[in-house]
Amino acid sequence: MPDVVVIGAGMVGAACAYYAAREGLSVTVLDRASVAGGTTGSGEGNVLVSDKEPGPELDLAVLSCRLWAELAAEAGEPGGFEHEPKGGLVVAESDEVLRALTELAGRQEKSGVATRPVAADELARYEPHLAPGFAGGVFYPQDAQVQPMLAAARLLRRWPGVALRTGTEVTGLLMDRGRVTGVRTSAGDIPAGAVVNAAGVWGGEVAALAGVTLPIMPRRGFILVTEPLTARADGRPLVRHKVYTAAYVTNVASDSEGLETSAVVEATQAGTVLIGASRERVGFDRTVSLPVLARLARQAVGLFPALADVRAIRAYCGFRPYCPDHLPVIGADPRAPGLYHACGHEGAGIGLAPVTGLLVARHLTGAVPELDLAPFRPDRFAGAAA
Repeated sequence: MPDVVVIGAGMVGAACAYYAAREGLSVTVLDRASVAGGTTGSGEGNVLVSDKEPGPELDLAVLSCRLWAELAAEAGEPGGFEHEPKGGLVVAESDEVLRALTELAGRQEKSGVATRPVAADELARYEPHLAPGFAGGVFYPQDAQVQPMLAAARLLRRWPGVALRTGTEVTGLLMDRGRVTGVRTSAGDIPAGAVVNAAGVWGGEVAALAGVTLPIMPRRGFILVTEPLTARADGRPLVRHKVYTAAYVTNVASDSEGLETSAVVEATQAGTVLIGASRERVGFDRTVSLPVLARLARQAVGLFPALADVRAIRAYCGFRPYCPDHLPVIGADPRAPGLYHACGHEGAGIGLAPVTGLLVARHLTGAVPELDLAPFRPDRFAGAAA
């Protein structure tokens, strides 16, 4: 019998398994599909502090950025997961937006975020191919990127004591006098000391198996991928950092169900350029929207005019696990002892995976967590509908 069963083999589930095993617990990870087959495999691999307002989520992000750097140093390259501490550049379209962006950066600094104001005439030093006319920006050296599918797969293999079972669907939870004591699966029952719900957009469905409610909803997003680009004459890529407009921060925090897009552009180690980001609540509809892709392309060209001559080779969409208050659900569920949650991270799941895994492992072993988990408690949604 394993000490812990983790439901979900995405990035968050992999991190929970890794840190729990590192604490000496035996772990079985279950997924009805494959490793990184859900939201993890449909994202850009963002590890960001720049897009978060001061508060509990930013505190998570600051610690998680440090943990990502530690994991990357331990893994080394090759054999790591393409961790790039490239930094993020947020640009402002007007003086008014620049003032708001600078004010936000000042408040973020109090939470441990490193920021660097960039005047309009200094932007070209960071991004030589950026379009002219921006009022300035802020550079965030802590922002980074990973290859999320690679990271999830390698974390699951990193530590002894982790057993992985894909193609295994969880159909129910084993209960004993109100306590969760394991899982029912398509391949039979698995008793366990604890169960961790890291099921992403299906986290609410897993919670419902224990008779509790988590109001997690899917929020669809599209990504455009360009053909691989050759290095410029100076040997540097066309896009050197993660670059986006200040509107992205507003969209991340929005509660709107309708379509929102904002230019987000970054290069990968493979030479391709990833273009986002869109957000809309349309259930699990995977229909490709050419108008959304066209809007993303126009906004990207508005940032980097040279992209007008570059071909897009594919597009994909994913579903972010959205909570009404934009905070993830992390920790033990007092309504169902033995059940722990690690879900609802929306678009920040890759970046926040290590800190989530660490905090869940602390709870599982009875150790004191590094951060206060009260803002992320599972029972905070009083009266929420499933």
